[in-house]
Order: sequence, then structure tokens, then C-alpha cells
Amino acid sequence: MALLIIVVFIVGYILIAFEHPLKIDKAASALLTGVFCWLVLLFGIEGMPGFAEIDRSVYPDVQHYIDHSLFEHLGEIAGILFFLLGAMTIVELVDVHDGFRAITDRIATTDRVKLLWIISWVSFFLSAGLDNLTTSIIMCALIRRIVKKQENIWLLGGFVVIAANAGGAWSPIGDVTTIMLWIGGQVTTMPVMYNLFIPSFMSLLVPLLVASYYLRGKVETPQLAESDMKMAGETTPFEQNLMFVLGGAALLFVPVFKAVTHFPPYMGVLLSLGFLWYFTEFLHRGKEPELRREFSVAAMLRRIDTPSILFFLGILLAVGALDTSGHLHVLARGLDETFGNVYIIDTLIGILSAIVDNVPLVAAAKEMYEMTEFPPDNTFWNLLAYCAGTGGSMLVIGSAAGVAMMGILKVDFIWYLKRISIYALIGYFTGILAFYLQHSI
Repeated sequence: MALLIIVVFIVGYILIAFEHPLKIDKAASALLTGVFCWLVLLFGIEGMPGFAEIDRSVYPDVQHYIDHSLFEHLGEIAGILFFLLGAMTIVELVDVHDGFRAITDRIATTDRVKLLWIISWVSFFLSAGLDNLTTSIIMCALIRRIVKKQENIWLLGGFVVIAANAGGAWSPIGDVTTIMLWIGGQVTTMPVMYNLFIPSFMSLLVPLLVASYYLRGKVETPQLAESDMKMAGETTPFEQNLMFVLGGAALLFVPVFKAVTHFPPYMGVLLSLGFLWYFTEFLHRGKEPELRREFSVAAMLRRIDTPSILFFLGILLAVGALDTSGHLHVLARGLDETFGNVYIIDTLIGILSAIVDNVPLVAAAKEMYEMTEFPPDNTFWNLLAYCAGTGGSMLVIGSAAGVAMMGILKVDFIWYLKRISIYALIGYFTGILAFYLQHSI
């Protein structure tokens, strides 16, 4: 059974990867993978590596242990999904009011390389203030407005993922794994920014330099669909700018809310969404009922990509099953016993985070290494934050930013693997080299 759950997980990933050739939606494969992993765990828990570690005084019945673990993982997953749902709805609300015109009208270049640099660096710094997931959602909405050809849309979206993950790694609030280490005391604010800014910067700069050599050309601006043109014509410049400001403020409010209340981010984004919902209802109260419905939050919920949210649910359920079974802890211990070098261990954890969600990997590392072995701001913790944050860029499903981009822009897994993964890989190892040089000189 210990081997079977891994087989189910791998088969699920293969089905997801070949979504387009098989013509089966990736969300269906992800949901089946997630549920089947838990079913294998339920009927084969005695053969799992983590079975011996169950505290019998707390969980005398194995069924209760599995139920508790499932609900615990589901709580964490629900937080991510509600955050994703809220942020995507806010972005769609700004988009339907043509609020992004405040930015798109200022991006006059049609040069593909210049546009690639602009989009990437905006994503890099924006993700440090927001987070990589929110940044990916915002920038993908912008890309749809300024680029016509699918190849260019996907290319820019891929670099948004690389940039958002790189930008989120050096900020205490930019990536969920950095947040975990920051809250746990393994890293502190100024040291992690000092230690990781240059590696993160280089992990984006070098791929951009390489891409600039190969990806010359022009991009075309898309024509708005008739329905979108009609909607844009129903909003005044004042309403467009107002919704852009309010939407941006709503998203920027989330990290502030978290820092003040210590509530999870989804609480902040739901609060922001509630205020915007009230405001838009008030703003359009004098318009025709049909038009009011088109500008409502209810209409935005129909516009967002629900299958992508279900896809994310399935993937995280499968990873949660591997965590509960003890496989991820065995993997972490195996890395430590086999290599024993912090650079190798962190590098491999980053590579694995492209396949397995980085949160349980970092959680396993935190449990293995006490603060007495690696004190706060130690090289191990800082490099772990970088590797776990940027390693997920190597596969489109390796990070929350990638999953959001995949859903919004409909990017194919195989296309990303062929066209973007090599840039992410180059950037990943460049950042590790920069980190090593920074701490060796």
C-alpha cells in the first residue's frame, strides 16, 4: 500500500500532464487522484511509513486519525481556495469595469522583449508587497488585455510565474513558505530580505537575458469582444479609475490585515470582496437592472474559472494524503541521511516542490531541524525559503501562482514544460549560485 499511493499520485500527474492529447480536463484527473490517494491511505494505513508514529493515546482508532488529518488538510486547502476565489473575483470586477485601462493605456510598446521585461519586473516587485498568487492573478488579467496571440500570452504568463515566485521568496509576506518560516521564527524580516534579494533578483534577471536573445519580435494588441466593448462603453473614466484604485487597495489591504489581526489571508480578501460588493451595488444602483447584473459580483463569479479551483483542490488533497501517510517525512529524512549538506538538501527540496506542494515539504523540514541545530537566520533556513519559493516555477503546477496562471490563461502543461521550464531551471540554479557566492565572499 505504501507503494500504491505513490503509483496513484504519479499516474494522476501523468494524466494531468497529457490533458490536451487525452482531451480530459485536468480538474477531473486531479480530483480523482486526490480522492483515490485518501482511499488507498484509508484501507492501507497499516503499511504506511507514518503508521508507527500515530499517537495511540490521542487516536486509539485509526479511522479517527485519518478523519482528523483529512479535516486538518481540508481546512488549509479551503483557506487557499477561498483566497483564490476572492482575489480572482476582485480582479474580474476591476476588469469588467475596464479599470486596467489605467495601466494598459500606458504600455505603448509592441516589442516583445521590452514587454517581457516590463511585465516580469512589475510582477517581481508587486509579489513582494502582495504575494505571488495575487500577483499572478492580476498580471494574467493584464496580459489578456494587451496581447492577442496565444503564444505570446502564454510566454508572458510563464514569466509572470517565474517573476512572482522569485519576488515572493525574498519578502516575508510574498510566499506562503517564507511566511511559514517567518512566523515560526526561522527567518526574520531584514535578514531574509538581505540574504535573498540578490539570489531572487538573479533568478529572474538571467532567464530574461537568455529569453531576450531568442524571443525577438512584435506583439499584437487584441480587439475587445463585442460584449466587452459594450460593457466598457457603459463605464465612465471616473468609474474605471475608481475601480482600479479600489481594487488595488482591496488587494493591498490583505497583507496589512494579516499583519494586524494574524488572521489567514483569505479572511482579508473576503473582507475586501464584501466591501467592493457593497460599493459596486451602490455605484450602479441607478442603472438598468440588466446592466446592474452584468456589473455585479454574482456575474463575476460566473466569469472566473471554477474548474481551476477544483483542480487545485484535487492536487492539494493528493499531497495532503502523501503528507499524512508519512512519505514526505521519510523523504526529508532520506535527504538528510544521504547528503547531510544544507545546500544539496535545500536544492533538492526546491526541485521536489515543483512536483509536490512546497508547504508540507517545508513543514517536514521544520519538524526535522530544531532551532538548536539551525538557529534563526541560519543559511539553511534562508536557502530553504529561496528554494521552496522559486523551485515550483519549474512546472506549471508546482506553485499557486502557476496554477492560477494555468487556469486564467488556459496554459497547457506540456507547452510550459517545453517553453518555460528551462528558463525557470536556469534562474533557479543561478539564484542558488548567487546565494553561495554571497555567503562565501
